[in-house]
Amino acid sequence: MSAKAQAASKAKESATEAEELKVAESVNEIEDETQTPETTDAKTDQPEKFAKAGKRSKKTIEEEKAEFERQERKLDRKEAEESGESEIKKGPKPVTRPLIERRGKKYQAAAQKVEKGKSYPLAEAIKLAIETSTVEFDPTVEIHVRLNVDPRQADQNIRATVSLPNGNGKKIRVAAFVADDQIKLAQDAGADLAGENTITDLLAKERLDFDILITTPAMMPKLGKYARLLGPKGLMPNPKAGTVATNVTDAIKESKAGKVEYRVDKQSILHLGIGKLSFGTDKLQANADALLDSLKSQKPASVKGVFVRSIAISTTMGPGIKVENTLN
Repeated sequence: MSAKAQAASKAKESATEAEELKVAESVNEIEDETQTPETTDAKTDQPEKFAKAGKRSKKTIEEEKAEFERQERKLDRKEAEESGESEIKKGPKPVTRPLIERRGKKYQAAAQKVEKGKSYPLAEAIKLAIETSTVEFDPTVEIHVRLNVDPRQADQNIRATVSLPNGNGKKIRVAAFVADDQIKLAQDAGADLAGENTITDLLAKERLDFDILITTPAMMPKLGKYARLLGPKGLMPNPKAGTVATNVTDAIKESKAGKVEYRVDKQSILHLGIGKLSFGTDKLQANADALLDSLKSQKPASVKGVFVRSIAISTTMGPGIKVENTLN
């Protein structure tokens, strides 16, 4: 073979080798591309980093994900309803037991003594409330009156005081916010705490070691900065409640003797404890009569027709007993 032929064959062999190298490189690239999802999966296996707060926090991301899934389910249901397909199955309707069945055995036994739908005379209702008491301590006998008023109207927001003849069975701690020259008179009248400095020291420490705060009109401006502390607790003196009075001595004596404040709530219902179970039927009835007489005099002029819708009596943790409505 001539030298020229040998050179041509060698060039042809080198060209085939170069082509084979190119083919091998392209095969390797394809294999690398097919392996990239595995590497990305390996990266996703690592725990995702969340921010402590804000849009990138774990809580926010989970909430967004849950909301997205909820919206998808909502769209699926809507599409199914529009297409007439009722493939989405709802679970069984939850069965709710009557309230009486969810009560304790003692309560259920006591409730059986009360005739359902019957209204009892006041004396009989009090006697029945005593019989149906299920607790071991001396419970409070409560009266609940549903009124035909709108508490959002200023003239129909019933708020007044009543002196219970036999008290309510609670030991009342009375504080008198008075000037220094009236401290002795307040203490003689029965005040547990008296004096401007004594009361302000307690209020500065946010201590409310009293149940009623009584003051005079002249001392009221000094209590203004403590309104946010006293107001939510219902301890801010008010002329309607009889706790702002020119004669502090009489106000203290009345509070100690059993003068209590009653007020209608947002549902137009009045709740008040009229004594302890140990008082007996006669004392409890006297207190109830005093409350109902006071309430009858509070009927607003703007209320037409029925003023009292219903009356009920109960003891602490005891069943409710309907009372005959004689106020209308």
